[in-house]
Amino acid sequence: MNDESSGFSFTAGATADAGVGRQTAAPPRAAWMRDLALADTRALDLAMTLLKQHGALPAFRTIRAPETGMAMVRGRSGGSGAPFNLGEMTITRCALALEGGELGLAYVQGRDRRHAEQAAYADALLQTDAWHTPTTQTVLAPLRRARAEQAAARAADNAASRVDFFTLARGDADDDLDDDDERQPTSDTPEHDNHDD
Repeated sequence: MNDESSGFSFTAGATADAGVGRQTAAPPRAAWMRDLALADTRALDLAMTLLKQHGALPAFRTIRAPETGMAMVRGRSGGSGAPFNLGEMTITRCALALEGGELGLAYVQGRDRRHAEQAAYADALLQTDAWHTPTTQTVLAPLRRARAEQAAARAADNAASRVDFFTLARGDADDDLDDDDERQPTSDTPEHDNHDD
């Protein structure tokens, strides 16, 4: 990772270690960091505001202020082939620490520094005994429900526009058979003799 005054640059491996379609369960912290990074910014902001109703949130000190840079995203052909550079994307990262020493980290797509800071703060809170459950219930649970609803809506839209090519091909084949049947001579059709009487 090369830090620069205007940002940073590093390579993020977006690759699959297993075969195509095979997924492994992410560790708990990796899973909630993903949820926080992919959350809608306004939804995360609202959830963090509601979290304050559980009491005074612990103070934190900034380890690395939110900064924006580029990341090289890598992929694998077919999910299991040779890795290749897919392209660069803009991300913002942040690191902070609570008074108890818990270190919160966040990497979010785009340039939203507030999103990165709140995601890092929530990551730190989830590592504490006192704030893990309130943060899970008030922040993570609503964000996960929202993402699940969005995924279901996208799946429904895709299903509505799906075309069953197998049915179309089978229907065309049946029509062709019907046309062939119509062209076949029947036993009632008299045969013409081309010989002159």
